[in-house]
Amino acid sequence: MLIKRAPDVRASDITDEVMYLDRRRFITRAGIGLAALGAGAPLTALGDRGGASQGDDKLTPYEDVTTYNNFYEFGTDKDEPAKNAHTLRTRPWSIAIEGHVKKPAVYAIEDFLKPHRLEERVYRMRCVEAWSMVIPWMGFPLADLIKRVEPTSSAKYIEFTTLHDPRQMPGQRRQVLNWPYTEGLRLDEAMHPLTILVAGLYGKVLPNQNGAPLRLVVPWKYGFKGVKSIVKMRFVETQPRTAWNDAAPDEYGFYANVNPEVDHPRWSQAKERRIGEFRRRATLPFNGYGDQVARLYAGMDLRKFF
Repeated sequence: MLIKRAPDVRASDITDEVMYLDRRRFITRAGIGLAALGAGAPLTALGDRGGASQGDDKLTPYEDVTTYNNFYEFGTDKDEPAKNAHTLRTRPWSIAIEGHVKKPAVYAIEDFLKPHRLEERVYRMRCVEAWSMVIPWMGFPLADLIKRVEPTSSAKYIEFTTLHDPRQMPGQRRQVLNWPYTEGLRLDEAMHPLTILVAGLYGKVLPNQNGAPLRLVVPWKYGFKGVKSIVKMRFVETQPRTAWNDAAPDEYGFYANVNPEVDHPRWSQAKERRIGEFRRRATLPFNGYGDQVARLYAGMDLRKFF
């Protein structure tokens, strides 16, 4: 077992969750929990593999991470996904790779995960509603999959699609959004080493309400970019339509980069509240990951392309 931790993350920053006080016990639990995926994708690294620390970034407790969620397919209130997502069946599950790639395919989730090593990434996550969390995700770089399927020169973006099944997802019986939920990234954003596909958190299999069995995590963007319960990834030449951008284009831009200088039309984005805290803190550009990702947007008007 290889244990890695970035030098800017202190042990005191990651001790809120009881399991983290005993690393050997955690490692055992992580191995058992993720083995339930049946994917043969081993847990091979612990610690922050790319997220910069603000100095007071403590992990959001597991209970909060798994009971305070935005997942409109299971309800619009924050507590509804945890109450309703038990109806989602994550086996069998397949993921289609389509579009401008040399190796299109439809994978069972087990085969999809098998070639990849699950690593822990401790990331700050910022919601457009001005709250935030710090979560230890278990996943692998999206870039690894992209290289595996070999995009052609025509691939400029990736469109991601969530499962559409109102029988399993009761929120889809209401036209809150134009279902199925879709999101997109520019190919260079998708290739960035911070961008990951996630199958677990806190060393456990990803709960349904958090996007099981597979979701996207892009830590410098607002949370709505993190499409959940993915069933399709399509490599396309033009910017894809996305669910929230379609629903309210003046409020939700395609890029969704965290920018405290661009307010939501109904509230300020300059401050945020970390779940579990009463004080509000200043929102950081690119959610604090600017040193790693700002170059992707050199020369762009980040007020226009928000």
